[in-house]
Amino acid sequence: MSAVEQYARAHLVTDSSEGHRAVPVVLRYDPEADPQAVRIGLPGSHDRVFARQLLEQGLRAPIAGGGVHVWPCGRVQTIVEFHEGDGVTVVQFDASALIRFLRRTHATASAVTR
Repeated sequence: MSAVEQYARAHLVTDSSEGHRAVPVVLRYDPEADPQAVRIGLPGSHDRVFARQLLEQGLRAPIAGGGVHVWPCGRVQTIVEFHEGDGVTVVQFDASALIRFLRRTHATASAVTR
């Protein structure tokens, strides 16, 4: 199987008194289904699908596309913000988890194209 699936912890940022709540997240990439897209699975919701390139570029500088905003937050965090019809979901990741995931997606994509 050539798909990549990586489990990570992230913080769901809310405007409630809880502030940041740690949640388990699943990062997915399937080059056979869509070599340009990544998926982020949050607890209790559908996967968010967006361009892998958006995630890559958002590690270095703010970028937005298709209702997804990604930007670095300090030197070690990355924010991914999903704008949907029912509101906004903001998730804070350790950038190292996203970098690891993206490296695996590139290795998998390269293996598939050989």
